[in-house]
Amino acid sequence: MKMDIEKVARLARIELSQEEKKIFGDQLEQILNYMEQLNEVDTSGIEPTSHAIALFNVFREDEVRPSFPKDEILDIAPEEEDGHFRVPRIIE
Repeated sequence: MKMDIEKVARLARIELSQEEKKIFGDQLEQILNYMEQLNEVDTSGIEPTSHAIALFNVFREDEVRPSFPKDEILDIAPEEEDGHFRVPRIIE
């Protein structure tokens, strides 16, 4: 366990004191023990999910609304060409 803590600390480029290594080692051990408890639970017949409760999207109905006047928008554009926005080329 101590080697795991030291390896993670080295990868994260953080320096831990001996006391911090002990604290984090104990916490990691508690997490792993809890994971073992979860592995003992019979989950056969339970459909895998990514969330504990069912999620669904709430979409609003599409409705036609007036747009901004094209001429006013093009008037404030940095550059305009033939009634369209002119933007810098990004793909050669």
